[in-house]
Amino acid sequence: MKLFVRAACVAAASAVLISSATAANVVNVYTARHYDTDAALLERFTEQTGIEVNLIEGKSDALLERLVREGDRSPADVFITVDAGRLHRAVEAGVLSSVESPVLAAAVPASARHPDGLWYGLAKRARVLVVSRERVPDTVETLDYEMLALPEWRGRVLSRSSSNIYTQSLVASMIETRGDAATEAWCEGIVANFARRPQGGDRDQIRAVAAGEGDVAIVNHYYYLRMLEGNAADRAAAESVRVIFPNQSDHGTHVNFSGGGVVARAPNRENAVALLEFLVQNEAQSAFAAGNQEFPVVEGAATTSLVAELGPFVESTVNAEALGLHNAAAVRMMDRAGWR
Repeated sequence: MKLFVRAACVAAASAVLISSATAANVVNVYTARHYDTDAALLERFTEQTGIEVNLIEGKSDALLERLVREGDRSPADVFITVDAGRLHRAVEAGVLSSVESPVLAAAVPASARHPDGLWYGLAKRARVLVVSRERVPDTVETLDYEMLALPEWRGRVLSRSSSNIYTQSLVASMIETRGDAATEAWCEGIVANFARRPQGGDRDQIRAVAAGEGDVAIVNHYYYLRMLEGNAADRAAAESVRVIFPNQSDHGTHVNFSGGGVVARAPNRENAVALLEFLVQNEAQSAFAAGNQEFPVVEGAATTSLVAELGPFVESTVNAEALGLHNAAAVRMMDRAGWR
Protein backbone atom coordinates (compact mmCIF):
# COMPACT_ATOMS: atom_id res chain seq x y z
CA MET A 1 0.00 0.00 0.00
CA LYS A 2 1.23 3.47 -0.86
CA LEU A 3 1.59 5.61 2.24
CA PHE A 4 2.06 9.38 2.20
CA VAL A 5 2.34 11.02 5.61
CA ARG A 6 1.23 14.55 6.67
CA ALA A 7 -0.99 16.97 4.85
CA ALA A 8 1.93 19.13 3.75
CA CYS A 9 3.36 16.45 1.49
CA VAL A 10 5.87 17.22 -1.19
CA ALA A 11 4.55 17.99 -4.64
CA ALA A 12 5.71 14.61 -5.90
CA ALA A 13 3.37 12.84 -3.48
CA SER A 14 0.41 14.88 -4.67
CA ALA A 15 1.32 14.15 -8.25
CA VAL A 16 1.28 10.42 -7.50
CA LEU A 17 -2.16 10.74 -5.92
CA ILE A 18 -3.54 12.69 -8.86
CA SER A 19 -2.15 10.15 -11.26
CA SER A 20 -3.51 7.28 -9.18
CA ALA A 21 -6.95 8.85 -9.13
CA THR A 22 -7.50 7.66 -12.67
CA ALA A 23 -6.84 4.02 -11.76
CA ALA A 24 -9.81 1.67 -11.48
CA ASN A 25 -8.76 -0.04 -8.24
CA VAL A 26 -7.70 2.80 -5.97
CA VAL A 27 -9.12 4.93 -3.19
CA ASN A 28 -7.43 8.11 -1.97
CA VAL A 29 -7.88 8.83 1.74
CA TYR A 30 -7.17 12.07 3.60
CA THR A 31 -7.10 11.22 7.31
CA ALA A 32 -6.46 13.07 10.57
CA ARG A 33 -5.93 9.78 12.43
CA HIS A 34 -2.34 8.62 12.92
CA TYR A 35 -2.33 5.05 14.18
CA ASP A 36 -0.42 2.02 12.93
CA THR A 37 -3.60 0.01 13.42
CA ASP A 38 -5.34 2.15 10.79
CA ALA A 39 -2.61 1.44 8.25
CA ALA A 40 -2.81 -2.28 8.95
CA LEU A 41 -6.59 -2.15 8.59
CA LEU A 42 -6.36 -0.42 5.22
CA GLU A 43 -3.89 -3.04 4.05
CA ARG A 44 -6.46 -5.68 4.99
CA PHE A 45 -9.05 -3.79 2.90
CA THR A 46 -6.70 -3.97 -0.08
CA GLU A 47 -6.15 -7.68 0.45
CA GLN A 48 -9.89 -8.34 0.53
CA THR A 49 -10.96 -6.07 -2.33
CA GLY A 50 -7.92 -5.52 -4.52
CA ILE A 51 -8.45 -1.77 -4.12
CA GLU A 52 -5.18 0.09 -3.48
CA VAL A 53 -5.29 2.71 -0.72
CA ASN A 54 -3.32 5.94 -1.09
CA LEU A 55 -3.10 7.55 2.33
CA ILE A 56 -2.39 11.18 3.24
CA GLU A 57 -2.19 11.97 6.94
CA GLY A 58 -2.35 15.42 8.47
CA LYS A 59 -4.03 17.62 11.03
CA SER A 60 -7.79 17.99 10.68
CA ASP A 61 -7.92 21.69 9.89
CA ALA A 62 -5.00 21.51 7.47
CA LEU A 63 -6.56 18.62 5.56
CA LEU A 64 -9.90 20.42 5.32
CA GLU A 65 -8.17 23.56 4.07
CA ARG A 66 -6.39 21.44 1.49
CA LEU A 67 -9.67 19.91 0.28
CA VAL A 68 -11.20 23.37 -0.08
CA ARG A 69 -8.13 24.68 -1.88
CA GLU A 70 -7.99 21.74 -4.29
CA GLY A 71 -11.68 21.99 -5.10
CA ASP A 72 -12.81 19.99 -8.12
CA ARG A 73 -9.21 19.00 -8.81
CA SER A 74 -8.80 17.15 -5.53
CA PRO A 75 -7.81 13.49 -5.86
CA ALA A 76 -9.33 12.74 -2.44
CA ASP A 77 -12.10 10.15 -2.21
CA VAL A 78 -12.54 9.84 1.57
CA PHE A 79 -12.03 12.36 4.37
CA ILE A 80 -11.59 11.00 7.91
CA THR A 81 -11.32 13.28 10.93
CA VAL A 82 -12.00 13.40 14.67
CA ASP A 83 -14.93 15.12 16.41
CA ALA A 84 -18.36 15.78 14.97
CA GLY A 85 -17.67 19.50 15.21
CA ARG A 86 -14.90 19.13 12.64
CA LEU A 87 -17.06 16.89 10.47
CA HIS A 88 -19.68 19.66 10.50
CA ARG A 89 -17.04 22.12 9.31
CA ALA A 90 -16.42 19.82 6.34
CA VAL A 91 -20.16 19.78 5.66
CA GLU A 92 -20.30 23.58 5.79
CA ALA A 93 -17.32 23.80 3.44
CA GLY A 94 -19.21 21.69 0.91
CA VAL A 95 -16.45 19.09 0.52
CA LEU A 96 -18.58 16.02 1.36
CA SER A 97 -21.30 14.26 -0.61
CA SER A 98 -24.32 12.29 0.55
CA VAL A 99 -24.02 8.50 0.65
CA GLU A 100 -27.07 6.24 0.67
CA SER A 101 -25.79 2.85 1.76
CA PRO A 102 -27.98 0.16 3.34
CA VAL A 103 -24.83 -1.29 4.90
CA LEU A 104 -23.85 1.98 6.59
CA ALA A 105 -27.42 2.82 7.59
CA ALA A 106 -27.88 -0.57 9.24
CA ALA A 107 -24.53 -0.56 11.05
CA VAL A 108 -24.14 3.04 12.26
CA PRO A 109 -26.71 4.35 14.79
CA ALA A 110 -28.67 7.41 13.71
CA SER A 111 -27.05 9.52 16.44
CA ALA A 112 -23.60 8.70 15.03
CA ARG A 113 -24.15 9.83 11.45
CA HIS A 114 -25.19 12.88 9.51
CA PRO A 115 -28.96 12.90 8.87
CA ASP A 116 -28.32 13.18 5.11
CA GLY A 117 -25.48 10.66 4.99
CA LEU A 118 -22.73 13.24 4.52
CA TRP A 119 -20.58 11.48 7.10
CA TYR A 120 -20.66 8.36 9.28
CA GLY A 121 -19.17 7.78 12.74
CA LEU A 122 -16.44 5.15 12.79
CA ALA A 123 -15.28 5.19 16.44
CA LYS A 124 -16.70 6.68 19.62
CA ARG A 125 -15.25 8.51 22.61
CA ALA A 126 -16.95 9.45 25.89
CA ARG A 127 -16.40 12.79 27.63
CA VAL A 128 -16.05 11.54 31.20
CA LEU A 129 -15.18 12.98 34.60
CA VAL A 130 -12.06 11.85 36.45
CA VAL A 131 -11.97 12.50 40.18
CA SER A 132 -9.24 12.24 42.78
CA ARG A 133 -9.30 8.95 44.68
CA GLU A 134 -7.77 10.79 47.64
CA ARG A 135 -9.99 13.89 47.87
CA VAL A 136 -13.32 12.74 46.41
CA PRO A 137 -14.78 9.98 48.60
CA ASP A 138 -15.96 6.71 47.09
CA THR A 139 -19.46 7.57 48.27
CA VAL A 140 -19.56 10.06 45.36
CA GLU A 141 -20.57 7.42 42.83
CA THR A 142 -22.59 9.66 40.53
CA LEU A 143 -21.70 13.07 39.21
CA ASP A 144 -23.30 15.03 36.38
CA TYR A 145 -21.78 17.76 34.21
CA GLU A 146 -24.32 20.17 35.71
CA MET A 147 -23.14 19.42 39.25
CA LEU A 148 -19.69 20.85 38.48
CA ALA A 149 -21.27 24.32 38.57
CA LEU A 150 -22.49 23.88 42.17
CA PRO A 151 -20.79 25.83 45.01
CA GLU A 152 -19.37 22.63 46.55
CA TRP A 153 -16.97 22.34 43.58
CA ARG A 154 -15.63 25.91 43.89
CA GLY A 155 -11.91 25.93 43.09
CA ARG A 156 -11.87 22.22 42.24
CA VAL A 157 -12.74 21.91 38.51
CA LEU A 158 -10.20 21.43 35.70
CA SER A 159 -10.89 21.79 31.98
CA ARG A 160 -9.34 22.46 28.61
CA SER A 161 -9.76 25.88 27.06
CA SER A 162 -12.81 27.11 25.18
CA SER A 163 -10.81 27.05 21.93
CA ASN A 164 -10.64 23.25 22.06
CA ILE A 165 -13.13 21.41 19.84
CA TYR A 166 -13.82 18.78 22.53
CA THR A 167 -14.87 21.50 24.97
CA GLN A 168 -16.94 23.24 22.32
CA SER A 169 -18.76 20.02 21.42
CA LEU A 170 -19.59 19.26 25.05
CA VAL A 171 -21.14 22.70 25.49
CA ALA A 172 -22.94 22.30 22.15
CA SER A 173 -24.43 19.03 23.37
CA MET A 174 -25.70 20.78 26.49
CA ILE A 175 -27.33 23.47 24.34
CA GLU A 176 -29.16 20.70 22.49
CA THR A 177 -30.31 18.91 25.66
CA ARG A 178 -30.67 21.77 28.18
CA GLY A 179 -31.30 24.84 26.06
CA ASP A 180 -29.52 28.18 25.79
CA ALA A 181 -30.35 29.73 29.15
CA ALA A 182 -29.44 26.69 31.27
CA THR A 183 -26.23 26.11 29.33
CA GLU A 184 -25.10 29.72 29.64
CA ALA A 185 -25.73 29.61 33.40
CA TRP A 186 -23.74 26.37 33.55
CA CYS A 187 -20.80 27.95 31.73
CA GLU A 188 -20.79 30.79 34.24
CA GLY A 189 -20.88 28.33 37.14
CA ILE A 190 -18.06 26.23 35.72
CA VAL A 191 -15.86 29.29 35.24
CA ALA A 192 -16.50 30.32 38.85
CA ASN A 193 -15.41 26.84 39.98
CA PHE A 194 -12.19 26.52 37.98
CA ALA A 195 -9.17 25.47 40.02
CA ARG A 196 -6.90 27.25 37.55
CA ARG A 197 -7.06 28.95 34.16
CA PRO A 198 -7.91 26.35 31.48
CA GLN A 199 -4.72 25.09 29.92
CA GLY A 200 -3.15 22.02 28.33
CA GLY A 201 -4.66 18.86 26.95
CA ASP A 202 -6.69 16.10 28.54
CA ARG A 203 -3.62 14.31 29.89
CA ASP A 204 -2.61 17.58 31.57
CA GLN A 205 -5.96 17.73 33.34
CA ILE A 206 -5.46 14.22 34.73
CA ARG A 207 -1.93 15.07 35.82
CA ALA A 208 -3.24 18.20 37.54
CA VAL A 209 -5.78 16.16 39.53
CA ALA A 210 -2.99 13.78 40.53
CA ALA A 211 -0.84 16.75 41.62
CA GLY A 212 -3.64 18.17 43.78
CA GLU A 213 -4.32 21.24 41.63
CA GLY A 214 -7.97 20.26 41.32
CA ASP A 215 -10.29 17.43 42.28
CA VAL A 216 -12.26 16.74 39.09
CA ALA A 217 -11.44 17.05 35.40
CA ILE A 218 -13.40 16.74 32.16
CA VAL A 219 -11.57 14.46 29.70
CA ASN A 220 -12.06 12.01 26.86
CA HIS A 221 -11.96 8.49 28.27
CA TYR A 222 -9.15 7.26 26.04
CA TYR A 223 -6.60 9.71 27.44
CA TYR A 224 -7.04 8.06 30.82
CA LEU A 225 -6.65 4.58 29.29
CA ARG A 226 -3.60 5.55 27.26
CA MET A 227 -1.97 6.98 30.37
CA LEU A 228 -2.48 3.60 32.05
CA GLU A 229 -0.39 2.17 29.19
CA GLY A 230 2.20 4.97 29.37
CA ASN A 231 5.35 5.72 31.33
CA ALA A 232 5.59 5.29 35.08
CA ALA A 233 4.62 8.90 35.86
CA ASP A 234 1.55 8.79 33.66
CA ARG A 235 0.48 5.42 35.03
CA ALA A 236 0.77 6.74 38.57
CA ALA A 237 -1.28 9.82 37.67
CA ALA A 238 -4.01 7.73 36.02
CA GLU A 239 -4.11 5.30 38.92
CA SER A 240 -4.67 8.20 41.34
CA VAL A 241 -8.04 9.01 39.77
CA ARG A 242 -11.24 7.13 39.02
CA VAL A 243 -13.64 7.55 36.12
CA ILE A 244 -17.28 8.59 36.47
CA PHE A 245 -19.67 8.49 33.52
CA PRO A 246 -21.86 11.57 34.08
CA ASN A 247 -25.62 12.00 33.63
CA GLN A 248 -26.50 8.34 33.93
CA SER A 249 -29.97 9.11 35.27
CA ASP A 250 -31.06 11.49 32.51
CA HIS A 251 -29.71 12.22 29.02
CA GLY A 252 -26.51 10.17 29.33
CA THR A 253 -22.80 10.83 28.93
CA HIS A 254 -21.77 13.05 26.04
CA VAL A 255 -20.14 11.03 23.25
CA ASN A 256 -18.36 12.13 20.12
CA PHE A 257 -16.95 10.43 17.07
CA SER A 258 -14.12 9.87 14.70
CA GLY A 259 -15.87 9.71 11.36
CA GLY A 260 -15.54 9.79 7.63
CA GLY A 261 -17.36 10.84 4.51
CA VAL A 262 -17.05 10.59 0.75
CA VAL A 263 -15.54 13.69 -0.85
CA ALA A 264 -17.90 15.65 -3.10
CA ARG A 265 -15.84 15.23 -6.28
CA ALA A 266 -14.41 11.81 -5.42
CA PRO A 267 -12.90 10.34 -8.60
CA ASN A 268 -13.33 6.83 -7.18
CA ARG A 269 -16.71 7.12 -5.47
CA GLU A 270 -17.67 3.44 -5.53
CA ASN A 271 -14.35 2.49 -3.94
CA ALA A 272 -14.81 5.21 -1.33
CA VAL A 273 -18.21 3.84 -0.33
CA ALA A 274 -16.75 0.32 -0.28
CA LEU A 275 -14.06 1.48 2.15
CA LEU A 276 -16.57 3.06 4.54
CA GLU A 277 -18.68 -0.09 4.40
CA PHE A 278 -15.60 -2.18 5.17
CA LEU A 279 -14.80 0.01 8.19
CA VAL A 280 -18.19 -0.72 9.81
CA GLN A 281 -17.77 -4.50 9.70
CA ASN A 282 -17.40 -5.91 13.22
CA GLU A 283 -13.79 -7.03 12.88
CA ALA A 284 -12.73 -3.77 11.25
CA GLN A 285 -14.63 -1.79 13.89
CA SER A 286 -12.75 -3.50 16.68
CA ALA A 287 -9.38 -2.78 15.06
CA PHE A 288 -10.25 0.83 14.15
CA ALA A 289 -11.38 1.65 17.70
CA ALA A 290 -8.48 -0.20 19.34
CA GLY A 291 -5.89 2.12 17.82
CA ASN A 292 -6.96 4.90 20.20
CA GLN A 293 -8.72 2.90 22.94
CA GLU A 294 -12.08 4.15 21.65
CA PHE A 295 -15.45 2.42 21.60
CA PRO A 296 -16.65 0.86 18.35
CA VAL A 297 -19.67 2.58 16.84
CA VAL A 298 -21.24 -0.68 15.70
CA GLU A 299 -23.08 -2.59 18.39
CA GLY A 300 -21.54 -5.98 19.13
CA ALA A 301 -18.03 -5.17 17.92
CA ALA A 302 -15.39 -6.20 20.46
CA THR A 303 -13.49 -3.62 22.53
CA THR A 304 -10.02 -3.75 24.04
CA SER A 305 -9.71 -5.14 27.55
CA LEU A 306 -9.04 -1.68 28.98
CA VAL A 307 -12.16 -0.22 27.37
CA ALA A 308 -14.19 -3.20 28.59
CA GLU A 309 -13.00 -2.59 32.17
CA LEU A 310 -14.72 0.82 32.14
CA GLY A 311 -18.01 -1.06 32.09
CA PRO A 312 -21.34 -0.23 30.44
CA PHE A 313 -22.80 3.25 30.58
CA VAL A 314 -25.77 5.25 29.36
CA GLU A 315 -24.73 7.49 26.48
CA SER A 316 -26.39 10.53 24.99
CA THR A 317 -28.36 9.87 21.83
CA VAL A 318 -28.19 13.47 20.61
CA ASN A 319 -27.46 13.40 16.88
CA ALA A 320 -23.83 14.36 16.54
CA GLU A 321 -24.59 16.86 13.78
CA ALA A 322 -26.12 19.05 16.50
CA LEU A 323 -22.62 19.46 17.97
CA GLY A 324 -21.57 21.31 14.85
CA LEU A 325 -24.81 23.23 14.45
CA HIS A 326 -24.48 24.66 17.98
CA ASN A 327 -20.72 25.20 17.84
CA ALA A 328 -20.78 28.95 17.23
CA ALA A 329 -23.34 29.50 19.99
CA ALA A 330 -21.25 27.40 22.37
CA VAL A 331 -18.15 29.48 21.70
CA ARG A 332 -20.05 32.73 22.25
CA MET A 333 -21.45 31.47 25.56
CA MET A 334 -18.04 30.44 26.83
CA ASP A 335 -16.56 33.77 25.77
CA ARG A 336 -19.25 35.68 27.67
CA ALA A 337 -18.69 33.51 30.74
CA GLY A 338 -14.93 34.14 30.70
CA TRP A 339 -14.02 30.55 29.81
CA ARG A 340 -10.67 31.08 28.16
